Amino acid sequence: MTSAASAVQPSRAALLGSLVVIAWSGEHPDESGDVPFLMAYSLGDGIEGPEGAEAAARALLEELGMPAGSVLDEAAGSALAVTLIVQGGQAVLTMPALTAQCPAPPEWLAAAERRGTVQFVFATRSWPGGQPGIAVTDEQLRAFAGDPDTISTAGHCVLPVSRLRG
Repeated sequence: MTSAASAVQPSRAALLGSLVVIAWSGEHPDESGDVPFLMAYSLGDGIEGPEGAEAAARALLEELGMPAGSVLDEAAGSALAVTLIVQGGQAVLTMPALTAQCPAPPEWLAAAERRGTVQFVFATRSWPGGQPGIAVTDEQLRAFAGDPDTISTAGHCVLPVSRLRG
């Protein structure tokens, strides 16, 4: 007698672990004035640790059409299965089977309102130091978000800002 073997694959959420979104504004080398940035990253606390989280992030980016290392413009960003709603001082990011939100600082909200778009970065590298609810200094953010390894392995796009209609 033979039996079929089956393997249950862990869900993407279990592999990614905690997904965090952080918003900040600042200068962009190619643009003038304040630019709103939004970064999603894993804490690396998924069931397979940071390596599993990175693999899950890369797979998600491929599925979205925003592969690691890519830089997509607003037209391409608008076509992605990624939405950003800004409402009540919160940035809410929705992707297939994932939703994350974060409070947005007033200067970010103003820049997002003025531009109608944000520079979105989905890091494949985990950042265990970027815990939700714990303040991140400018230096800590710069060290992670500005690290060449983070930049070159992340997916980048320009996302349109949506608002709830009332």
